[in-house]
Amino acid sequence: MISRLVLMAAVVVQAVSCTSRDSRSVPAGREVEATPTVYVVNYPLKYFAERVGGQRVLVEFPAPPDIDPAFWMPDAAALAGFQGADLIIANGADYAKWLDKVTLPESRLIFTTDAFEDQLIQLDGAMTHTHGPTGEHSHAGTAFTTWLDATLAARQAEAIREAFTAEWPKYVEEFQRGFDQLESDLLALDSAIGRIATNHSGMPLLASHPVYQYLARRYGLNLRSVQWEPDEEPTPAMWRDLRGVLRDHAAEWMLWEDTPLVETTRQLRELGVESVVFDQCGNTPLQGDYLSVMHDNVVRLGAVFGRGD
Repeated sequence: MISRLVLMAAVVVQAVSCTSRDSRSVPAGREVEATPTVYVVNYPLKYFAERVGGQRVLVEFPAPPDIDPAFWMPDAAALAGFQGADLIIANGADYAKWLDKVTLPESRLIFTTDAFEDQLIQLDGAMTHTHGPTGEHSHAGTAFTTWLDATLAARQAEAIREAFTAEWPKYVEEFQRGFDQLESDLLALDSAIGRIATNHSGMPLLASHPVYQYLARRYGLNLRSVQWEPDEEPTPAMWRDLRGVLRDHAAEWMLWEDTPLVETTRQLRELGVESVVFDQCGNTPLQGDYLSVMHDNVVRLGAVFGRGD
């Protein structure tokens, strides 16, 4: 009886293992090639990888939707996914500091900013603060929102194309075609932001958080950053510090990663400062994709500078 049960269990396990890779009916003598899995550390890289890889790769981004992936720590299941992936696409520039705390296969780990490491922005005197489920974090070290400079985003996409081509060379033409279309879109975005910002390089602007360094450098924005969160009420000390900033940086607009509290917006308006969202799009947007979010940012930036796209 026991031997019969063991035999039945073995048959079930074999059947599951044979059908788990692909549920489609496969003609005799033909093999179904498994779709390679690529894990990424933020949403922009997911978007770039999907545009370049098309149907040839499955791109996974396991971070929860309600956190900043830059300060996320994967749980055991997510980490196992990264460790088992065919390729791991990382941002570089000190993004996703959890990478330094775990063991991942180096031969499959691609840092998309390596080719322009000399253009990364080093930060001085950044403060540590606490926000949300990710807890205490710091913006010290290297500025990491490289994808807010559309030309650098294109170079990150190119690094992905190169990695895909090296790993799966038989799809080189498809990867090149996907990259060419993405690069065209990114360079068009770069031109759109450039047109909006032209002749406004001296206009003082505020940023609620120090995440816009590459945007400011590429498009010549006169930007000063504070350490405010859109879903938290600023303290009296933060308001005092802001008034000090405004004395020598008379900004009339503050850029936010997300819509700030109504009361914060009201008090800023009393100081002569209007609020505008420029979404850095580090995590998966509720609507649209990276490109549509960036185009929405362009429209709102046009309002700041008093001109349309």
